[in-house]
Amino acid sequence: VSTQSTGSSGINAEYGRRESNLLIVCLFSFYFLLRRTGGKVTTCVKMVAARLLERLKEAVKDAPDFPRPGILFKDIMPVFQDPKLVSDTCVALVEEVEKVGKPDVIIGIEARGFLIGPIMAQKMGIPFVAIRKKGKLPRECFSVKYEKEYGVDEFDMQKDALTPGQKVVVVDDLLATGGTLEAAAKLCDMAKATVIAHCIMFELDFLKGRDRLTHPVVSLVRY
Repeated sequence: VSTQSTGSSGINAEYGRRESNLLIVCLFSFYFLLRRTGGKVTTCVKMVAARLLERLKEAVKDAPDFPRPGILFKDIMPVFQDPKLVSDTCVALVEEVEKVGKPDVIIGIEARGFLIGPIMAQKMGIPFVAIRKKGKLPRECFSVKYEKEYGVDEFDMQKDALTPGQKVVVVDDLLATGGTLEAAAKLCDMAKATVIAHCIMFELDFLKGRDRLTHPVVSLVRY
């Protein structure tokens, strides 16, 4: 019994030394980070954020004359070929959203809002709700028609998806004219939920889409 007790103490002591060494390494790393940034950690954070925006811009591909002549389409699908970039993007969006407030639900707009919305919801530990094109959802739905860049469309959201008073963030990939996000906000109003922000990856400033929205807009890359 005495031998076993000594062995256990030795193992615990060894783990203790390893943890202490790891702490020392972390402290030295932080010290050298402070020295390299002149004591301004925010400078390093800004550099990381700027690099993320560069990576996003590099991943996006331009598609001229799509879906019709005269339109320069921003193809974001190559972003999702890089798992690390997707993860970093969702973390950045979550951080920006939390500066506005703490939502109860993340709402994703069909279809590309489904690519980042569930990841954000998972990281925040909250539910995800889908807004879909007309006729794609079963059971009773709220519906709203809206104008988009290429015509008129209609969205549905299930009536029992939200509880009155819940705070929500509406997620999509791109803000252009703002019609899609405006329609999503109307659906949330029908459910008596409160939109605290619209959250998007890319924004086309020259189309002034945010001017027609009545809620804060969180975006990463602005063209």
